[in-house]
Amino acid sequence: MADTASWRDRRSSLETYFNRTAVEAWSRLTSDAPVGRIRATVRAGRDAMRETLLSWLPEDLTGRRILDAGCGTGAFAVEAARRGADVVAIDIAPNLIELAQERLPATLGQGRISFRVGDMHDPALGQFDHVVAMDSLIHYNAEDVTRVLAGLSERTSDSIIFTVAPWTLPLAAMHRVGKLFPKSDRSPAIVPLRPERLLAPVRQGTYHGMQAGRAHRVSRGFYISHALELVRS
Repeated sequence: MADTASWRDRRSSLETYFNRTAVEAWSRLTSDAPVGRIRATVRAGRDAMRETLLSWLPEDLTGRRILDAGCGTGAFAVEAARRGADVVAIDIAPNLIELAQERLPATLGQGRISFRVGDMHDPALGQFDHVVAMDSLIHYNAEDVTRVLAGLSERTSDSIIFTVAPWTLPLAAMHRVGKLFPKSDRSPAIVPLRPERLLAPVRQGTYHGMQAGRAHRVSRGFYISHALELVRS
């Protein structure tokens, strides 16, 4: 269970940021509305990463239960549902969930989406075939991310797909500089992590029999994200 003090503190700041401070900017970023040059690279990077993660799932998801952990405005959940999946799409920010529901297409074919406000690692969410956490763990430290993955692995039959902000010199420098700003001026910091650190617990059985699978990095201007896969052996 990842309900540590550091997890709670960071979750609280993220909820405030995405539900109040950044909801309008996030709404524009995740739409086709015009955005500035920097945000355009982030949008392009997120689109590329979403396509990568979707490609790691079966083309036919009929009858599969999927957790979209940190679903934001629901773009990934919609695409998974269109493949037939039963998607539980959860986010800590009520305003983002409201926006996701407003954008929900009139028809999803055989799939369906249940939008929820809450914590991605809540055991009450039940069992899943696949868990996807796209850019929703990038604000947490390695210990908390490992705890979340360990908990989810107990309740996931096939695969967990997640992304991290990979440790690079520029990202590490930005993380250090961000700590110098007053709290009132900060957005929640992205925590650069070394992907191999999150995969090391595989050898200790921390992820309940899951093994390391594919990896892929997307870099588009100001967007850098590293996808990792845990698969049931």
